Amino acid sequence: MIILFNKPHGVISQFSPHPTLKTLQEYIPIPYVYPAGRLDADSEGLIILTDNGKLQNEISSPGKEILKTYWVQVENLPEEKDIKKLAAGIKIKDYVTKPAQIKYIDTPILWEREKPIRERKSIPTCWLEIKISEGKNRQIRKMTAAINCPTLRLVRIAIGQYSLGNLLPGEFITIGE
Repeated sequence: MIILFNKPHGVISQFSPHPTLKTLQEYIPIPYVYPAGRLDADSEGLIILTDNGKLQNEISSPGKEILKTYWVQVENLPEEKDIKKLAAGIKIKDYVTKPAQIKYIDTPILWEREKPIRERKSIPTCWLEIKISEGKNRQIRKMTAAINCPTLRLVRIAIGQYSLGNLLPGEFITIGE
């Protein structure tokens, strides 16, 4: 069984209780499924859950290089040279990211977030579509910070062949049995 879930902002990608955050248990009433990868509590969007260990490993394994697609709102307007740095791979602390696919996009039509993003009238923002095949801890946030464009909102819209579609935050669909 595969579950496609639109994880709301402020939810942690685990079933076990957390002292301050909501967990997957509050949204997914199906036993014996586990997330294939993670999405930090500050991020929103697609999480795949499954009861198939092989599939779970395949989706979350960095060696498989499955593309994950994100819509990312950033502060400031990155220059073309910055986009090229991110696309080529950028040094973050002790590692260099794998090459990424990055392009500017128009402001996407998304749901209102329960906790609004920070807005400052004097600082412009823009949206990027970023596709990566790895998923280190808070990687996209670190990538955009490295070019002086902090992430304000991050929404994962696809993992490989699976996409968020029209799911609203907190909604899920099942595929297969």
